[in-house]
Amino acid sequence: MASTTTANEPLEPAAQPEQSHQSQQHEPIDTQIESDVRAEEDNDSAFETRSNISSTASLSESILEYRRIHGRTYQSTKTTDYWAPNDEQQNEGLDMIHHALLMILDDKLLLAPIDDNLQRALDVGTGTGIWAMDFADQYPSAEVIGTDISPIQPAWVPPNLRFVIDDCVLEWTWPENHFDFIHLRALYGVIPDLSDLHKKAFRHTKSGGWVQHLEMDVYIESDHVNFPPDHIFNKWADMVFECGRRTGRPFDFAHGHTLKDSLEIAGFVDVSEHKFKAPLHSWPKDPKLKDAGALLQVAFDQSLEGFGTFMFTQILGLDPHEVTVLAAAMRKESRKRSNCPWFRGTVVWGRKP
Repeated sequence: MASTTTANEPLEPAAQPEQSHQSQQHEPIDTQIESDVRAEEDNDSAFETRSNISSTASLSESILEYRRIHGRTYQSTKTTDYWAPNDEQQNEGLDMIHHALLMILDDKLLLAPIDDNLQRALDVGTGTGIWAMDFADQYPSAEVIGTDISPIQPAWVPPNLRFVIDDCVLEWTWPENHFDFIHLRALYGVIPDLSDLHKKAFRHTKSGGWVQHLEMDVYIESDHVNFPPDHIFNKWADMVFECGRRTGRPFDFAHGHTLKDSLEIAGFVDVSEHKFKAPLHSWPKDPKLKDAGALLQVAFDQSLEGFGTFMFTQILGLDPHEVTVLAAAMRKESRKRSNCPWFRGTVVWGRKP
């Protein structure tokens, strides 16, 4: 039987927040805002292992042929022009977001009621591999595989974990009815057909196995401030959604019951849905949410240009300076404690009959 849980209660700001150096008044967006973009270092990740087989060497070289756009590196495959950079600056932000989500979800890596003695697990779109590493540590008897289109994962990992370069948009090469658990997270703006992705997950999950999928919304909301349509938070989100419409790879997976409906269409049963609020900035009263918000703010600060550079310049045709101005305006508003901002997140999980 399907179930849904939501976090509709407003997040309350701390009773006496420490004084911020940021203005507590809503200010108009200044097109002359000076950007505080961090200095960037070229820290392209690479696998140094050489293969004696020429075809494998050629494949490795093609995988590491990162595109360079306005000082950032991006992975590209035949099927996916991924919108986020794969450099060290962006990857640090991804790891911080992972830790913040753990705080928000009561230190749980997953909400699906999986068997503690599961044998095989797959993490699709593993990114830096941090979730897969934590999972492999927690389930040492399981064989864990993390897949991604970028080889940005560390070399030193738990012995029961391995990383594979793979594009989940293509046909999966794993055996059918193979995995006890499949994990998906942060695939918005990547997948052209969500239903097709979940059907693939269904085929490759064992009978009785589980799939879980977590996505975050792009819109920044507040229980205490009404952001008008022309506010930078809404303007930025509208531009991101427009990029998704133009590329055919939507960013709205966290909206409504999109994920839940897709899992059910794919054939999963006992589908559950959990909605949560991820605070931005350390304004919440709850101590754990306060720490999570502070961590998300740091990640947000250093990742903003990465979130927008490729999409806004390559898809919408903006000048890089325009993206810098937009990012500066976003950063300025996000730092206002009085905005009490948060993102909505959605987690769904279902069982294969």
